Amino acid sequence: MSEKEVTQQLATLDKDNLPKHIAVIMDGNGRWAKRRGNARVFGHRNAIKAVRDTTEGCAELGVQYLTLYAFSTENWARPKREVDALMELLVATIKSEIGTLQKNNVKLLAIGDTDNLPERCGKQLKQAIADTSHNTGLCLVLALNYSGRWEIMEAMKKFHEAAAAQAIDPNNLSVDDLQQFLNNSEIPDPELLIRTSGEMRISNFLLWQLAYTELYFTEVLWPDFRKTDLYDAIAVYQKRERRFGKTSEQLSN
Repeated sequence: MSEKEVTQQLATLDKDNLPKHIAVIMDGNGRWAKRRGNARVFGHRNAIKAVRDTTEGCAELGVQYLTLYAFSTENWARPKREVDALMELLVATIKSEIGTLQKNNVKLLAIGDTDNLPERCGKQLKQAIADTSHNTGLCLVLALNYSGRWEIMEAMKKFHEAAAAQAIDPNNLSVDDLQQFLNNSEIPDPELLIRTSGEMRISNFLLWQLAYTELYFTEVLWPDFRKTDLYDAIAVYQKRERRFGKTSEQLSN
């Protein structure tokens, strides 16, 4: 698609109906590499452009939060060579992209069991979060060593600790009571989830937060995902009616 066509596509979006929070399951790196006769790691390395394009696209539109599913707790079961390469790539990418984040006023955050990441990876992540903490634009949230079930289990542990300390009444538990113990609970739930590569599942991602999220699945493999694909997803989102259990008539009234 030409630059002119991308500009025209962008102009069709309703700037008053943008999702505040977009979450992305970045899928298809391995298949992208295999189709080119390369190892899976080759796909991960070539996915950086997709991350950059999506982040810049969200920042330019005024989206407030972008959460990327970068590494799940289940991914540790992959071949050690691939996991080691992913961790090294993550360290290198975070370090090299700091300038781009600063230029675009992007604040980096993370969710997941980041304390149990490899030492170099955890150190680089903490440094990048500190370096961008003053930025006031898009919040880019990396889900690292993360799973939805892990998060809910951790929230329940914290809830029981609070109940034992009599800081909260377990007999009057509300949704808000439990939600405060989730990772970065101050971040609003995603309005739009994008999953690439044609797979149609949420893979243990943000299980609590996706309760009323609009789901968008695309056949595009993640390394090929660009701003125009982001705009396509948002255009579909804007055509949907978000009822939250109500009827269309209730919303219109």
